[in-house]
Amino acid sequence: MGDFSLDTVLALIGIAVPVAAFLWEFVFVGRRRLGYRVQMDTPVTGEIESVFPGVLENLRPHAENSGPELRDLSIVLVRIENSGSTAITASDYLAPTARVGLHLRFPRRRVIGMAVSELSDDLAESLGPTSGITVREDTEGHIGVIDLPKVPLNRKDHYKILAILQRSDSGGTEEERTPVLRGEIRGGRVVETRSRTGISRVMVVLTAFLVLVIIGQFVVAELQPPTPLDCAAGKLTLVGSSAFEPVVRDAAAQYEKRCTGAEFAFDFQGTERGLDRLAEAGPDAELLAISDGAKGPGYPALQPRPLALSLFAVFVHKDLGITDLTVAQIRDVYQGRITNWREVGGPDLPVVLIDRAPGSGTRVIFERALLGGEQSARPHRSCTAIKDTAGTYCDVPVTKDMHKAVDELPGAIGYGEMSEARRAGMRVVTLGGIAPGRQAAIDRSYPFWGVEYAYSNGDLPVGSLAASFLHYLTADVGAEVLRAHGNEPCASDLIAPGRCAPAS
Repeated sequence: MGDFSLDTVLALIGIAVPVAAFLWEFVFVGRRRLGYRVQMDTPVTGEIESVFPGVLENLRPHAENSGPELRDLSIVLVRIENSGSTAITASDYLAPTARVGLHLRFPRRRVIGMAVSELSDDLAESLGPTSGITVREDTEGHIGVIDLPKVPLNRKDHYKILAILQRSDSGGTEEERTPVLRGEIRGGRVVETRSRTGISRVMVVLTAFLVLVIIGQFVVAELQPPTPLDCAAGKLTLVGSSAFEPVVRDAAAQYEKRCTGAEFAFDFQGTERGLDRLAEAGPDAELLAISDGAKGPGYPALQPRPLALSLFAVFVHKDLGITDLTVAQIRDVYQGRITNWREVGGPDLPVVLIDRAPGSGTRVIFERALLGGEQSARPHRSCTAIKDTAGTYCDVPVTKDMHKAVDELPGAIGYGEMSEARRAGMRVVTLGGIAPGRQAAIDRSYPFWGVEYAYSNGDLPVGSLAASFLHYLTADVGAEVLRAHGNEPCASDLIAPGRCAPAS
């Protein structure tokens, strides 16, 4: 639908149809309209019980050769009115004769007598004896006719024709004997009208249509998620932290559903590699780096945007049987003072340390939160290479490799982003009896947490996809994506002021 959402299109249709119906009815076809309706068409029956039976049947003169008795009589009252929105003048009647403008026809009946009644003001002269009003009969068609003059009618003006009729033949149904007014009006038409009591069919149809439009808008609003107010189009590449990759991918997918002009690309190879790539690229509104923690002093041109308080966890090989470790025990394990699991109540099995490679944002958070400082330098060892050598240490570049190594190496211990560890089925341990949880991280009772940042090289242009996506992440539906992964947005009222600020 281009730039218009479905609910907007429905709203426009809901406005356009009634307006078009009004214009059609009252400006185009209904601007000049002469209407008529049969208000009474009653047969003369049941006179046997009246005081003077047979009165109507003997309305003929009492003279010789005055004709047969009148039988099968009926009385008809027809209202003729200007039902349009503008006046009708004598020149608006398109009848070929100079005086007659309309023909009131009575099929299968002939006119015995007639009178004009209930004239609107100033119509008497137009319907007088010299106006051209006459009674005749179309003998071939058995149709009685009252020719009516070209009567000027202002809006809502009307007059009525009262006629006494006699059936001219015995055939035909009641519908076939229905009176009809014939004629042509310039720029309009002659139509049969209905009584104005009750609700017209047009109003019923329009009301039903508007109800359906409203229901359609409601269904669309329920099925289609709301569109962010600051949708932006373009392409954005996201690099950096592999720990935060699933969160960012989910948020980007939700953004693309609401902002169809946006396109995302991903290259999560770790915090350090992401920051390096951003710094080397120079100012680029199409590139953002995600970092576990502050960037450090080596990237002066990069501008931070705090995203969320992120929860991390320590996990061990599934067969160890270890369910809880204190912060002091974890520190001793990673600093080499505890080398066998029996020292902390586990099996007689060597400890295998799985660490993130230097430069990892997750490693920096782990060292600051649980180790009290940086670890001693160790040479790089591949976790695949130590499988058959009884090695006790290796490091991995990204989160998914951490999960794989801890799962495959007996006696292994590692760490990473909490929600992804749960999804990967890792055996997460409590820290001093405190389970990892968002509220526990907010109130600081759980120690292993960090702040996730998005970095740009310089300020982002207003209206760019990068600026829009960062706003979406922290202050819109994207904030719920952060919470779904166990994080708390930095913009939340639950986060103490300054807690998400990068360390100077």
